[in-house]
Amino acid sequence: MKSPLEVAMDIGIRELRDGLSRYLDAVKDGRTVTVTDHGKPIARIVPVGEPTRLERLRAEGRIQPASRRKRPAPEPVAIAGTVSDLIDDQRR
Repeated sequence: MKSPLEVAMDIGIRELRDGLSRYLDAVKDGRTVTVTDHGKPIARIVPVGEPTRLERLRAEGRIQPASRRKRPAPEPVAIAGTVSDLIDDQRR
């Protein structure tokens, strides 16, 4: 098994553009390529067969998919007056 240092590599945008085929071959071999812009990570190229973080969390049983779909927000209620007026009415 490869160590994390052997699996991941950071490269700049220009370097990626100039050697795209080489870096895609590295991804095919199981390596993860992190693309940087002025030293800041902006994207990650990972092998397709590698599960996403969400997929790993589901497989570990640490998260579950929602049991039902999220309901849409209700329609806004048309009112006359201000919120302060509504609060005063509720307090009476």
